[in-house]
Amino acid sequence: MKVLIIGSGGREHAILKKVLESNKVEKVYCAPGNAGMEALAECTYIPPDNVDMLLKFAKKNQIDLAIVGPELPLTLGIVDAFEQEKLKIFGPSKAASMLEGSKIYTKEFCQRYGIETATSELFEETSLAKEYIKKQKKYPIVIKADGLAAGKGVVIAQNEEQALVAINDMMLYEKFGNAGRRIIIEEFLKGEEASFIVVCDGKNFVVFPASQDHKPVFDGDKGPNTGGMGAYAPAPIITPALRKDVIENIIKPTIAGMAAENKPYVGFLYAGLIISSDGKPKLLEYNCRLGDPEAEVLLPLLKSDFVELILAALDGKLDSYEPVFESKTAVCVVMASEGYPGAYKKGILITGCDSIDDKNIDVYHAGTKRAEEGFITNGGRVLTVTAKDRDLKTAIAKAYQGVKQIKWEGVHYRKDIGKKGLRR
Repeated sequence: MKVLIIGSGGREHAILKKVLESNKVEKVYCAPGNAGMEALAECTYIPPDNVDMLLKFAKKNQIDLAIVGPELPLTLGIVDAFEQEKLKIFGPSKAASMLEGSKIYTKEFCQRYGIETATSELFEETSLAKEYIKKQKKYPIVIKADGLAAGKGVVIAQNEEQALVAINDMMLYEKFGNAGRRIIIEEFLKGEEASFIVVCDGKNFVVFPASQDHKPVFDGDKGPNTGGMGAYAPAPIITPALRKDVIENIIKPTIAGMAAENKPYVGFLYAGLIISSDGKPKLLEYNCRLGDPEAEVLLPLLKSDFVELILAALDGKLDSYEPVFESKTAVCVVMASEGYPGAYKKGILITGCDSIDDKNIDVYHAGTKRAEEGFITNGGRVLTVTAKDRDLKTAIAKAYQGVKQIKWEGVHYRKDIGKKGLRR
């Protein structure tokens, strides 16, 4: 098979490594890929949002299977375009991708199918949103851009001043472009977050181990939200009882609801959860793709053939397929540029990222570029270091052992990835 992987981050690097393990695969192309992926596959510089160019490339190179990493091409309808040309592509349709593409759509969908989530109000005018905020007495409060904002379009405001700044940033100054033209203001749900990811075939699904992302940029979950600073799996916060609860009351109604509305969901479905102090799960958001950095801990634990899993989903045969995972723990730490998620410098030389010699440690590239002198920084989230071992404590130690071997001026990473899990 010829496989095309669309995207350029750590998630896509992890997908590439897993795809290459399949004996079904003859050749892999990446569009656009990154500096770390270039050594493993043929990369072509086609932006993930250029659906027409990707379609032409797939037809010209007789691609047997395309795998979409990021959310933007999915919400632009890349799956519909490929399927119209009888090309196999893994991911939800444009209509199904609305679960991530519009938080307002998701809120209305949850109301229709009785899926528990935070109470909220929708605003399309800046003045009305500000009036609403000035009447609020209970903080923190959550402000969300309606559309895609690379995982950064959510602000947890601790007071009125912060809430008003967030509204201005989104609606007035268009910090997130069109995504912030409409916003949702919702109650803050207290509890601990978890990521629950399944693979769907339109009717059936299989479940990946629960994981836990660390979104804020600083230790102790302080600072602004990022695309994710690290993750670990399996996450002990999701007990067997909770797993059953999430499947019955969130995952099943979602898949059934999408099918009932003639938007059958095929692809990765990511439910971002909040587990309240009484142990009840509620939905924070959906993502219509494999999470990043969750991919960097879930895929290394997958023992089954990843391509076989995808083909089973595309063929509607997940009712008779059960993936196998290692009985280990995986931990990943994201190494970022100083200043991220705000402004940061590029072009800084990285040392040590290709010198780690441990089969249980992987280094996934994201914001890197190859220069004459070696790899240099070229983004906010630069590298993800993943380690797996027999238990969480050992895997954490191994991941940070890998991190310490990699250096560049101004490197930033959290020092507490996985500690939430140790408390359990």
